Amino acid sequence: MFLSREALQRTRGTCAPAAEEFLQKERLLPNVLGLGAGVKWKGGEPTGEEALVILVSKKVPQEHLTTGERIPPMLFGVQTDVLQIGFPEIQRVAVAYPGLRERIRPAVGGVSIGHPQVTAGTLGVPVSDRSCVPHRFYVLSNNHILAASNQARTGDPILQPAPVDGGRIPRDTLAHLSRFVPVEIEPPIDRDNHRNLVDAALAEADPLDLSPEIAQIGFLTGFLNAHEVNVGMEVRKTGRTTGYTTGRVTVVGATVDVGYGGGTIARFTDQIVTTPMSEGGDSGSVIVTFDNLAVGLLFAGSPFASIANQMEHVQRLLGIEVAPR
Repeated sequence: MFLSREALQRTRGTCAPAAEEFLQKERLLPNVLGLGAGVKWKGGEPTGEEALVILVSKKVPQEHLTTGERIPPMLFGVQTDVLQIGFPEIQRVAVAYPGLRERIRPAVGGVSIGHPQVTAGTLGVPVSDRSCVPHRFYVLSNNHILAASNQARTGDPILQPAPVDGGRIPRDTLAHLSRFVPVEIEPPIDRDNHRNLVDAALAEADPLDLSPEIAQIGFLTGFLNAHEVNVGMEVRKTGRTTGYTTGRVTVVGATVDVGYGGGTIARFTDQIVTTPMSEGGDSGSVIVTFDNLAVGLLFAGSPFASIANQMEHVQRLLGIEVAPR
Protein backbone atom coordinates (compact mmCIF):
# COMPACT_ATOMS: atom_id res chain seq x y z
CA MET A 1 0.00 0.00 0.00
CA PHE A 2 1.43 3.37 -1.08
CA LEU A 3 1.40 6.67 0.79
CA SER A 4 0.07 9.73 -1.00
CA ARG A 5 2.72 12.13 -2.28
CA GLU A 6 1.78 14.65 0.41
CA ALA A 7 1.85 12.08 3.23
CA LEU A 8 5.18 10.68 2.03
CA GLN A 9 6.75 14.12 1.84
CA ARG A 10 5.35 15.09 5.24
CA THR A 11 6.56 11.93 6.98
CA ARG A 12 9.98 11.98 5.30
CA GLY A 13 10.35 15.53 6.58
CA THR A 14 10.07 14.34 10.18
CA CYS A 15 12.63 11.52 9.81
CA ALA A 16 15.80 13.60 10.22
CA PRO A 17 14.76 15.58 13.32
CA ALA A 18 13.16 12.49 14.88
CA ALA A 19 16.34 10.45 14.31
CA GLU A 20 18.49 13.26 15.71
CA GLU A 21 16.58 13.14 18.98
CA PHE A 22 15.33 9.55 19.26
CA LEU A 23 18.49 7.73 18.13
CA GLN A 24 21.09 9.37 20.34
CA LYS A 25 23.36 6.51 21.37
CA GLU A 26 23.32 7.30 25.09
CA ARG A 27 19.49 7.33 25.15
CA LEU A 28 18.81 4.51 22.68
CA LEU A 29 16.00 2.18 23.73
CA PRO A 30 16.65 -1.59 23.84
CA ASN A 31 16.74 -3.28 20.39
CA VAL A 32 16.19 0.01 18.52
CA LEU A 33 18.35 0.31 15.38
CA GLY A 34 16.73 3.14 13.45
CA LEU A 35 13.58 4.75 12.10
CA GLY A 36 12.03 5.89 8.84
CA ALA A 37 8.84 6.78 6.99
CA GLY A 38 6.29 4.06 6.38
CA VAL A 39 2.73 2.84 6.81
CA LYS A 40 0.92 2.00 10.05
CA TRP A 41 -0.11 -1.65 10.37
CA LYS A 42 -2.96 -2.92 12.55
CA GLY A 43 -4.13 -6.49 12.90
CA GLY A 44 -1.56 -7.66 10.36
CA GLU A 45 -2.85 -5.33 7.65
CA PRO A 46 -1.56 -1.96 6.34
CA THR A 47 -3.92 0.90 7.19
CA GLY A 48 -2.62 3.35 4.60
CA GLU A 49 -1.93 5.86 7.37
CA GLU A 50 1.51 7.46 7.54
CA ALA A 51 3.78 6.44 10.42
CA LEU A 52 7.28 6.84 11.73
CA VAL A 53 8.42 3.22 11.65
CA ILE A 54 10.84 2.30 14.45
CA LEU A 55 13.31 -0.35 13.27
CA VAL A 56 14.15 -2.92 15.94
CA SER A 57 16.35 -6.01 16.03
CA LYS A 58 13.62 -7.95 17.85
CA LYS A 59 10.06 -7.18 18.88
CA VAL A 60 9.43 -7.54 22.60
CA PRO A 61 5.93 -7.67 24.13
CA GLN A 62 4.95 -4.42 25.89
CA GLU A 63 4.45 -6.24 29.20
CA HIS A 64 8.11 -7.25 29.19
CA LEU A 65 9.28 -3.62 28.93
CA THR A 66 9.48 -0.94 31.57
CA THR A 67 7.68 2.33 30.91
CA GLY A 68 10.97 3.98 29.99
CA GLU A 69 11.81 1.23 27.49
CA ARG A 70 8.56 1.48 25.52
CA ILE A 71 8.41 3.21 22.14
CA PRO A 72 6.15 6.28 22.36
CA PRO A 73 2.92 6.10 20.33
CA MET A 74 3.72 9.48 18.74
CA LEU A 75 6.96 11.19 17.68
CA PHE A 76 7.04 14.74 16.32
CA GLY A 77 3.27 14.63 15.88
CA VAL A 78 3.32 11.40 13.82
CA GLN A 79 2.08 8.00 15.02
CA THR A 80 4.71 5.30 15.35
CA ASP A 81 4.86 1.68 14.29
CA VAL A 82 7.48 -1.02 14.90
CA LEU A 83 9.23 -3.20 12.31
CA GLN A 84 11.56 -6.09 13.20
CA ILE A 85 14.62 -6.12 10.91
CA GLY A 86 17.05 -8.35 12.85
CA PHE A 87 20.57 -6.93 12.98
CA PRO A 88 21.52 -5.78 9.47
CA GLU A 89 25.11 -6.28 8.39
CA ILE A 90 27.07 -5.69 5.21
CA GLN A 91 26.48 -8.68 2.95
CA ARG A 92 29.60 -10.26 1.56
CA VAL A 93 30.54 -13.97 1.17
CA ALA A 94 28.11 -16.99 1.26
CA VAL A 95 27.24 -19.68 -1.28
CA ALA A 96 26.55 -18.35 -4.75
CA TYR A 97 23.68 -18.67 -7.23
CA PRO A 98 24.81 -21.01 -10.05
CA GLY A 99 26.43 -19.14 -12.96
CA LEU A 100 26.83 -15.77 -11.26
CA ARG A 101 30.07 -16.71 -9.50
CA GLU A 102 31.84 -17.70 -12.73
CA ARG A 103 34.20 -15.58 -14.83
CA ILE A 104 31.99 -13.71 -17.29
CA ARG A 105 33.17 -11.47 -20.15
CA PRO A 106 31.73 -9.14 -20.97
CA ALA A 107 30.80 -8.72 -17.30
CA VAL A 108 27.23 -7.74 -16.43
CA GLY A 109 25.40 -6.65 -13.31
CA GLY A 110 24.64 -9.42 -10.81
CA VAL A 111 27.91 -11.36 -11.07
CA SER A 112 30.57 -12.06 -8.44
CA ILE A 113 33.15 -9.31 -7.91
CA GLY A 114 35.50 -8.12 -5.21
CA HIS A 115 38.73 -6.53 -4.08
CA PRO A 116 41.52 -9.08 -3.39
CA GLN A 117 41.15 -8.37 0.36
CA VAL A 118 37.43 -9.25 0.51
CA THR A 119 35.56 -12.49 -0.04
CA ALA A 120 32.82 -11.67 -2.57
CA GLY A 121 30.07 -9.25 -3.44
CA THR A 122 28.01 -8.31 -6.47
CA LEU A 123 28.73 -6.13 -9.48
CA GLY A 124 25.77 -3.73 -9.48
CA VAL A 125 25.89 -2.51 -13.07
CA PRO A 126 28.50 -1.28 -15.56
CA VAL A 127 28.27 2.52 -16.00
CA SER A 128 30.02 5.23 -18.01
CA ASP A 129 31.10 8.79 -17.36
CA ARG A 130 30.29 10.67 -20.55
CA SER A 131 31.28 14.05 -19.12
CA CYS A 132 34.91 13.38 -20.04
CA VAL A 133 36.55 12.75 -23.41
CA PRO A 134 37.26 10.01 -24.12
CA HIS A 135 34.43 8.41 -22.15
CA ARG A 136 35.43 6.31 -19.15
CA PHE A 137 33.75 3.07 -18.16
CA TYR A 138 33.29 1.63 -14.66
CA VAL A 139 31.69 -1.08 -12.59
CA LEU A 140 29.49 0.09 -9.70
CA SER A 141 29.34 -1.73 -6.37
CA ASN A 142 29.84 -1.06 -2.66
CA ASN A 143 32.80 0.50 -0.88
CA HIS A 144 33.06 -2.62 1.30
CA ILE A 145 33.24 -4.80 -1.84
CA LEU A 146 35.54 -2.78 -4.12
CA ALA A 147 37.46 -0.74 -1.53
CA ALA A 148 37.55 -3.17 1.42
CA SER A 149 35.69 -0.77 3.76
CA ASN A 150 38.00 2.24 3.18
CA GLN A 151 41.18 0.11 3.33
CA ALA A 152 41.98 -0.09 -0.40
CA ARG A 153 44.01 2.27 -2.58
CA THR A 154 43.14 3.85 -5.89
CA GLY A 155 44.42 1.61 -8.67
CA ASP A 156 44.02 -1.66 -6.75
CA PRO A 157 42.91 -4.59 -8.95
CA ILE A 158 39.29 -5.73 -8.83
CA LEU A 159 38.57 -9.39 -9.53
CA GLN A 160 35.67 -10.98 -11.40
CA PRO A 161 34.94 -13.52 -10.10
CA ALA A 162 35.79 -12.51 -6.55
CA PRO A 163 38.57 -14.28 -4.58
CA VAL A 164 36.25 -16.70 -2.76
CA ASP A 165 34.86 -17.77 -6.15
CA GLY A 166 38.30 -18.51 -7.57
CA GLY A 167 39.30 -15.08 -8.89
CA ARG A 168 43.06 -14.59 -9.14
CA ILE A 169 45.44 -11.79 -10.12
CA PRO A 170 46.18 -11.13 -12.98
CA ARG A 171 44.02 -13.70 -14.79
CA ASP A 172 40.68 -12.42 -13.48
CA THR A 173 41.43 -8.72 -13.05
CA LEU A 174 38.43 -6.94 -14.57
CA ALA A 175 39.00 -3.38 -13.36
CA HIS A 176 41.02 -1.10 -11.08
CA LEU A 177 39.63 0.89 -8.17
CA SER A 178 38.88 4.44 -9.30
CA ARG A 179 37.07 6.12 -6.40
CA PHE A 180 34.85 5.44 -3.42
CA VAL A 181 32.79 7.33 -0.87
CA PRO A 182 34.39 6.80 2.58
CA VAL A 183 32.16 5.19 5.20
CA GLU A 184 32.29 6.69 8.71
CA ILE A 185 32.53 3.79 11.17
CA GLU A 186 32.35 3.49 14.99
CA PRO A 187 34.96 3.18 16.32
CA PRO A 188 36.71 5.58 15.91
CA ILE A 189 33.91 8.00 14.90
CA ASP A 190 30.93 8.06 17.29
CA ARG A 191 27.78 7.04 15.42
CA ASP A 192 25.91 10.13 16.60
CA ASN A 193 28.32 12.08 14.36
CA HIS A 194 28.00 9.85 11.28
CA ARG A 195 26.68 11.38 8.07
CA ASN A 196 26.74 8.29 5.85
CA LEU A 197 24.45 8.27 2.84
CA VAL A 198 26.05 5.57 0.69
CA ASP A 199 28.37 2.57 0.71
CA ALA A 200 29.50 2.93 -2.91
CA ALA A 201 32.54 2.68 -5.14
CA LEU A 202 33.63 2.61 -8.80
CA ALA A 203 36.34 0.63 -10.56
CA GLU A 204 37.46 1.54 -14.07
CA ALA A 205 37.41 -1.16 -16.74
CA ASP A 206 37.97 -1.67 -20.48
CA PRO A 207 34.58 -1.13 -22.19
CA LEU A 208 35.17 -4.28 -24.25
CA ASP A 209 35.01 -6.26 -20.98
CA LEU A 210 31.60 -4.84 -19.96
CA SER A 211 27.97 -4.98 -21.04
CA PRO A 212 25.69 -2.36 -19.41
CA GLU A 213 22.92 -4.72 -18.35
CA ILE A 214 21.90 -6.75 -15.32
CA ALA A 215 21.63 -10.53 -15.52
CA GLN A 216 18.01 -11.79 -15.62
CA ILE A 217 16.74 -8.18 -15.61
CA GLY A 218 18.14 -6.44 -18.69
CA PHE A 219 19.05 -2.82 -19.40
CA LEU A 220 18.11 0.01 -17.04
CA THR A 221 15.58 2.46 -18.44
CA GLY A 222 16.26 5.27 -15.95
CA PHE A 223 16.31 5.89 -12.20
CA LEU A 224 14.12 7.26 -9.42
CA ASN A 225 15.05 10.23 -7.27
CA ALA A 226 14.78 9.76 -3.51
CA HIS A 227 11.42 11.54 -3.20
CA GLU A 228 9.94 9.23 -5.86
CA VAL A 229 10.64 6.00 -3.96
CA ASN A 230 7.49 5.03 -2.04
CA VAL A 231 6.58 2.40 0.53
CA GLY A 232 4.72 -0.52 -1.03
CA MET A 233 6.74 -0.29 -4.25
CA GLU A 234 7.55 -3.70 -5.75
CA VAL A 235 11.22 -4.13 -6.62
CA ARG A 236 13.69 -6.75 -7.78
CA LYS A 237 17.42 -7.44 -8.03
CA THR A 238 19.99 -9.95 -9.25
CA GLY A 239 22.80 -10.77 -6.83
CA ARG A 240 25.77 -13.11 -6.73
CA THR A 241 24.34 -15.32 -3.95
CA THR A 242 20.56 -15.45 -4.25
CA GLY A 243 20.26 -14.61 -7.93
CA TYR A 244 17.00 -13.01 -9.06
CA THR A 245 14.68 -12.08 -6.18
CA THR A 246 11.76 -9.74 -5.66
CA GLY A 247 10.58 -7.68 -2.71
CA ARG A 248 8.65 -4.65 -1.52
CA VAL A 249 9.76 -1.34 -0.06
CA THR A 250 8.68 -1.13 3.59
CA VAL A 251 10.42 2.04 4.84
CA VAL A 252 12.02 5.08 3.18
CA GLY A 253 14.04 7.95 4.61
CA ALA A 254 15.43 5.52 7.18
CA THR A 255 18.24 6.21 9.62
CA VAL A 256 19.67 2.82 10.59
CA ASP A 257 22.70 1.30 12.30
CA VAL A 258 24.52 -1.37 10.27
CA GLY A 259 27.19 -3.83 11.41
CA TYR A 260 30.56 -3.64 9.61
CA GLY A 261 32.16 -6.65 11.27
CA GLY A 262 34.25 -7.05 14.39
CA GLY A 263 31.77 -5.12 16.53
CA THR A 264 31.97 -1.96 14.38
CA ILE A 265 28.86 0.00 13.39
CA ALA A 266 28.04 2.61 10.76
CA ARG A 267 24.93 4.77 10.94
CA PHE A 268 23.30 5.61 7.61
CA THR A 269 20.60 8.17 6.83
CA ASP A 270 17.95 8.36 4.09
CA GLN A 271 18.03 4.62 3.39
CA ILE A 272 15.54 2.26 1.76
CA VAL A 273 14.36 -0.80 3.71
CA THR A 274 12.72 -3.68 1.85
CA THR A 275 11.35 -7.08 2.70
CA PRO A 276 14.18 -9.68 2.82
CA MET A 277 15.52 -10.22 -0.70
CA SER A 278 19.26 -10.77 -0.18
CA GLU A 279 21.92 -12.76 1.64
CA GLY A 280 25.67 -12.50 2.20
CA GLY A 281 27.41 -11.92 -1.14
CA ASP A 282 24.53 -9.89 -2.63
CA SER A 283 26.00 -6.55 -1.51
CA GLY A 284 26.38 -4.26 -4.50
CA SER A 285 23.22 -5.40 -6.29
CA VAL A 286 21.14 -2.69 -7.94
CA ILE A 287 17.51 -2.71 -6.82
CA VAL A 288 15.13 -1.83 -9.66
CA THR A 289 11.42 -1.50 -10.37
CA PHE A 290 9.61 -3.89 -12.69
CA ASP A 291 10.01 -1.35 -15.50
CA ASN A 292 13.77 -1.31 -14.85
CA LEU A 293 14.13 2.04 -13.11
CA ALA A 294 17.08 1.97 -10.70
CA VAL A 295 15.93 2.55 -7.11
CA GLY A 296 18.86 1.79 -4.84
CA LEU A 297 22.21 0.12 -4.24
CA LEU A 298 21.86 -2.83 -1.84
CA PHE A 299 24.56 -3.01 0.82
CA ALA A 300 23.21 -4.68 3.98
CA GLY A 301 20.56 -7.00 5.30
CA SER A 302 19.39 -9.68 7.70
CA PRO A 303 16.92 -12.57 7.54
CA PHE A 304 14.17 -9.96 8.12
CA ALA A 305 15.08 -7.06 5.78
CA SER A 306 17.38 -5.74 3.08
CA ILE A 307 18.79 -2.19 3.09
CA ALA A 308 19.83 -0.03 0.14
CA ASN A 309 21.24 3.43 -0.53
CA GLN A 310 19.09 5.78 -2.57
CA MET A 311 20.38 5.70 -6.17
CA GLU A 312 20.08 9.48 -6.32
CA HIS A 313 22.74 9.82 -3.62
CA VAL A 314 24.98 7.15 -5.18
CA GLN A 315 25.00 8.96 -8.51
CA ARG A 316 25.59 12.42 -7.04
CA LEU A 317 28.41 11.38 -4.73
CA LEU A 318 30.20 9.31 -7.40
CA GLY A 319 29.50 11.71 -10.26
CA ILE A 320 27.77 9.20 -12.55
CA GLU A 321 24.38 8.29 -14.01
CA VAL A 322 23.40 4.64 -14.14
CA ALA A 323 20.93 5.44 -16.93
CA PRO A 324 19.48 8.57 -18.57
CA ARG A 325 16.17 9.97 -17.36
